[in-house]
Amino acid sequence: MNPEQHPGLHQLSWPEVKRAATCDSSTVVVPWGSLEQHGPHLPLGTDGFFAEKVLQQVLNLLPPQLPIWWLPLQSLGFAPEHQGFGVSFTQQAETMLAQVEAIAKPLAQAGFQRLVLFNGHGGQISLLDVAARQVHGRHPQLGVHSWFLWDVEGLLELIPEPEGREDLHAGLAETSLMLHMAPELVQLERAVPEPPPAPPPGLSLEGRCPSAWHTMDLSRSGTVGTPQRANVALGATLYHKLVQGWLTSFTTLLQSPWPPRRSIESSDRI
Repeated sequence: MNPEQHPGLHQLSWPEVKRAATCDSSTVVVPWGSLEQHGPHLPLGTDGFFAEKVLQQVLNLLPPQLPIWWLPLQSLGFAPEHQGFGVSFTQQAETMLAQVEAIAKPLAQAGFQRLVLFNGHGGQISLLDVAARQVHGRHPQLGVHSWFLWDVEGLLELIPEPEGREDLHAGLAETSLMLHMAPELVQLERAVPEPPPAPPPGLSLEGRCPSAWHTMDLSRSGTVGTPQRANVALGATLYHKLVQGWLTSFTTLLQSPWPPRRSIESSDRI
């Protein structure tokens, strides 16, 4: 990431961090990934790689006067659904909640106004949402945002069917994005197409009426989708959409007073 335009908080001295915290709308963003199997053709660190690199590009494009700093990628996530394929790492939910609190507490005490958890792993969306609410409850002066990398308006419309419905893990979208961003990390010749089984009408694995699922219930290779049609052109389109979408979101956040902060008067109400 650009150390001159938007340096990492860990690259500053403590007096510099103290001054940064006093800036209006001071914001710290933490990219969050997971170390989990991504089929036989993508690396374990895929989710964190995407979160970190997209964030890096967004920060490079943000105006230098905007008050945002970043912390290093948190690679260890919550991914029990991917165990059983070689080595996939996960931590307990309680441990991850405590980890977010350990990051947030000193930021709140220093006076930072916002923390953004920029998450690249779909399996921990709900957990980071819980962490955000829990942290904000303990530190109401700190606005906490849990943002999921792939949650960009119009992004899913770029993925053709049936992959748009079937790609849950290491499929067309992730493989194409990696082919664009780091082709040397893709072993496409080893990719195995394993679309998930179709759920009964009205039910789903993800989305509306979701079910908890384990990858080993759906796949023998670790892939839940069809990566064989992955291509650089689709990856470039997805990357551009991700960067532009998050550039807009971060700019809007940093130029606004959002979220509303509790006033002294309201906190004293019965």
